[in-house]
Amino acid sequence: MIGRLDFLHAADDSVTDSDVLRLALQHAMAELGALGGCVHVRGSGGELHLVSSAGLPAVSVRAWEVLPADSASATARAVGCDGRAWDPPGSRPADAVLPPAGAAGRIAVPLHGAEGRVGALTLLTGRRREPSAEDWRFLRRVADWVQDRLTARPLPDPPARTPGTSPAEPTAPAPADARELARALWDAEDALLRVDTAWRVTAANPAARALLGHPDGPTAVGRVLWQEPGPWQTPEAEERCRLAVARGRAAGFDTVLPATGRCHHVRVLPAPGGAVLHVMEAGAWRRRQADEVAAIRDSAERARSTVELTTALAAARTSQDVVTAVAERVLPPFAAHGLLVLVREGDRLAHIGSVGYPRSFLDDMGGTRGMTMTGHLPAERALLRDEPLFYASREEWLADNPGDDRPPSTKQAWAFLPLTASGRTFGVCVMAFDTERRLTPEERTLLLAVSALVAQALERARLSDAELTRSRELQRDLLPRHLPRLREATATARYVPAGQGSDVGGDWYDLIPLSAGRVALVCGDVMGHGLSEAATMGRLRTATHTLAALELPPDELMGHLNDIVAEIGPDAYATCLYTLYDATTGTCTVVRAGHPPPLVVHADGRTAYPDVPDNPPLGGARPPFETAELTLPPDSLLLLYTDGLVESAQRDIDEGMAALARLVAAADRTDLDRLADHLVARLLPGGQPATDDAALLVASLHALPRADVASWRLPDGPRAAGEARRHVREQLATWHLDDLSVTTELLASELVGNVVRHARGPIGFRLLRTGALVCEVSDASLTMPRIRRASETDEGGRGLQLVSVLAERWGSRFTPDGKTIWTEQPLTPSPETVAEALLSLADAD
Repeated sequence: MIGRLDFLHAADDSVTDSDVLRLALQHAMAELGALGGCVHVRGSGGELHLVSSAGLPAVSVRAWEVLPADSASATARAVGCDGRAWDPPGSRPADAVLPPAGAAGRIAVPLHGAEGRVGALTLLTGRRREPSAEDWRFLRRVADWVQDRLTARPLPDPPARTPGTSPAEPTAPAPADARELARALWDAEDALLRVDTAWRVTAANPAARALLGHPDGPTAVGRVLWQEPGPWQTPEAEERCRLAVARGRAAGFDTVLPATGRCHHVRVLPAPGGAVLHVMEAGAWRRRQADEVAAIRDSAERARSTVELTTALAAARTSQDVVTAVAERVLPPFAAHGLLVLVREGDRLAHIGSVGYPRSFLDDMGGTRGMTMTGHLPAERALLRDEPLFYASREEWLADNPGDDRPPSTKQAWAFLPLTASGRTFGVCVMAFDTERRLTPEERTLLLAVSALVAQALERARLSDAELTRSRELQRDLLPRHLPRLREATATARYVPAGQGSDVGGDWYDLIPLSAGRVALVCGDVMGHGLSEAATMGRLRTATHTLAALELPPDELMGHLNDIVAEIGPDAYATCLYTLYDATTGTCTVVRAGHPPPLVVHADGRTAYPDVPDNPPLGGARPPFETAELTLPPDSLLLLYTDGLVESAQRDIDEGMAALARLVAAADRTDLDRLADHLVARLLPGGQPATDDAALLVASLHALPRADVASWRLPDGPRAAGEARRHVREQLATWHLDDLSVTTELLASELVGNVVRHARGPIGFRLLRTGALVCEVSDASLTMPRIRRASETDEGGRGLQLVSVLAERWGSRFTPDGKTIWTEQPLTPSPETVAEALLSLADAD
């Protein structure tokens, strides 16, 4: 029982009224094992009209067409005062109206509506015992479901009828106009017929008689409608007709004539004493109606698409965004198949976007450079005259362009819409159709309105494209054009901007050569996108170069960068990874501020992310910064990258870092350029991140051979300079760099003498052969040397001036025990440098 009720309540709103009655009867009959059933609705006079039946023969149905309100039948009693009624099989109340199968029992429950009891559901059964309480409860719930889904209305009171007249006869002579109207209806092509309350045909015009199968005479009159051929023969059509009469209001529906398969529209008009049925073939009428509905729907769809297009164009940031918006929201409503957007660039007409055209066609137009304007093509005429052109067929094209043998594509119809903004026509939008298409005036007006929207959006987008291009050019200029070639590290880098339409980002990288076989590797990311972020990136990169040249320790350098970002504003943040590699010791000092850790790849392919303390991002950190000291084997790879390379909407950063490690371990690492390209291609599908820039720096770290490093401890006092010169002569002879002996001896004497006079020992002395010759002198003092201008009468103060002349570079740096002063010379000295050294040595003597 519960299953049947659940099934009924699961019915959706598409269930028709006749389906409601039929479902209620079928499930009630199945649950109680009934032989048949019917539903009656009370008319305005109290009589009960049959509106639906199941399992009953035709003769029984006719007997139950109309039941008096005071009948003793179970149906009438259920609608009356009893509320429910039960007649066992064989019982025959004296005034009961019974079907021929009078031996059947009857079970009836009332149907309720807004006016109380409006009808009854009756079951015919062969069982002799009264339904159980559970049976009554089930029938009551079925009736409640019918009440919820079907609100019955009483039939209107029938008009008073003159005794002796039939329901079909008028009580007074019809006026002339009414007779003419009746004659017109009688001769109409549509079928018109009248039935009484028992659904017997009382009148039928010729078209109706032909539909009933009696075209030559009035033999259809007096026959029951359901027994005659016509569109009412289906159970659904019969129940709809009965329900319309019971409710007392007109109803219409479509049905298929079984004999011909044609669709007919049946209109049921309740009338005093019966009903009038109007039947027309629905084919042409439905087609016209469908065409009208389709036209209204198409117009509404175009209007909706125009609203969506306006929203999309307002959000468009690039020219391609504009083309995409037009292709998605304008082409489908107009059934167009091609789109071409052309703009004027000097004396050329270039296309900036297209849909539905083959590459060969675009190449014939000159590709992205476009073609030289001649003023003869329709697109050029529409642009130059600021007038739209419409061609509904190829014949119209040829007629308007007699010099062309054929249109320059396989399209069959075109619309050329000039693009005008700020009083200037700068382009044309071409819509094309694969079939002949004549646009209506309404469609042409709408397309012109659309072209105005597209022109405004395209002008904004082209300005945005130009600004984005300038921003990216600025960003490229701020990034290193080439990485230096160093003996300590071989490196390559990749920078990949975000996808089309995204602002420039603040990702950057650098490789900075320092003194004494040391090199700094840097990677950073300014949070956010835009021109200001790119400018901040440039400031940070310049500051990093300057601070690194001052030989500051990594933690102090990061503290100065933090101050720079904090001064920009409270919402400015950046991440940074700074790595200082010493090729003489193989050690690497790493400090990071909110940035992903570096990836270390050993020569045997093992990968590891070292445990480097993560400090807050620049702009939000408070020094001091924690650092990590790593010892790397020779020829290890060190990878620095930004989060745009490893993180996306489909992949979190941990997954991306794991993928980066797997790719590097499995790849060929002999060629760094190929390795970098391989990593970018695999980590960025399509070769470009969607929303964020990506930077990658890959460096192969090389250890400085022990044979290229020589160091000594010098004695305190005046003898130190002499020993330094001796060590220089001996070591440079070993390295076959005798040509540098004179200048290097002089540099060593000045540096050591400066320590003896102004600092304190112990004194360390070191020579390194890297890409240049480095001479270092160390002491325990924290006082840094500085160049000053000596006057003509000063006896000293010229030592560092001499150093700056003889050395290509020189500087100083703090060490854990004091400071180091260093000089750097090219391995092949110039004649000018040698002459300067000899002159200086002669002056010293």
